[in-house]
Amino acid sequence: MLPLTYTHLVIKEIQAKTLVSRVRGLDTYFGLDYGMNLYRGCQHRCIYCDSRSLCYGIDAFDRDVLIKANAIELLDKELRSKRRRGIVGTGSMNDPYMPIEEKTRLTQRALEAIARHGFGVHVITKSVLVERDIAHLVKIRRNAPAIVTLSVTTIDDDLCRSIEPGASVSSERLRVLRVLAEAGIETRVSLMPTLPFIEDSWENVSAIVRQAHEAGATAIVPWFGMSMRDRQRAYFYERLDEIFPGMRSRYEERFGEDYMCPSPESERLFERFQALCRELGIATSVQPSLAPTGEQLELF
Repeated sequence: MLPLTYTHLVIKEIQAKTLVSRVRGLDTYFGLDYGMNLYRGCQHRCIYCDSRSLCYGIDAFDRDVLIKANAIELLDKELRSKRRRGIVGTGSMNDPYMPIEEKTRLTQRALEAIARHGFGVHVITKSVLVERDIAHLVKIRRNAPAIVTLSVTTIDDDLCRSIEPGASVSSERLRVLRVLAEAGIETRVSLMPTLPFIEDSWENVSAIVRQAHEAGATAIVPWFGMSMRDRQRAYFYERLDEIFPGMRSRYEERFGEDYMCPSPESERLFERFQALCRELGIATSVQPSLAPTGEQLELF
């Protein structure tokens, strides 16, 4: 079941100038060659989301959802012009399966375009709505990689509802992970960010690893910490005051104005995480299809 969304949402259509960009450097977190965002803004309202930061220029991130009305036209044009096929990722700045996608089907139409051009895809989401598009992912997989990463940072559904109030709960994400894996789609888990003092217990992390493994995940990529800056920090602290009274002072004392905010347990967690993943045969980093060079390669 998709979660209920909040009222006073403003939906606008915009015309994008470009859509698909080459990922710079070597992406060992998600293995993306190209990236795209079909929307601006997001309905999931995750309390920690870095996309609220000033540098991204989205002034009403939690209120406005901007739909790139010409996205599929641009996607067709830009994929046709690419000299090298690779994996197109979506889900970095917002969730491609936020509730509005149920009506717009913009992500679904993007998958159809990616299949037409023989590219691979990597969808990163917190929503069970991705289950709707299994047939399109299977079609892509016939000629290129089709990967879905579900973000799971807490095994506790009640905590999940508090910190990611517009997204599907963790147990539902893990259920869909299993369904996708059984359909032959490569599935992974993003265990990031792991909120310090809230999610950074070994009990939580190990439970995620074991349940992801049971559901068929081939890789789990962690970050035992979070980032904070400008208005994203302000929003996060406001939510902490509401949900976890007194927690804000622990963050301020520990991290001050730091951007990178690793868990005090990060080193020990990472060591134990790596050992458990080795035991279960789960990868903890990935590689993109395209090497970050100018060489011409035939991929698929």
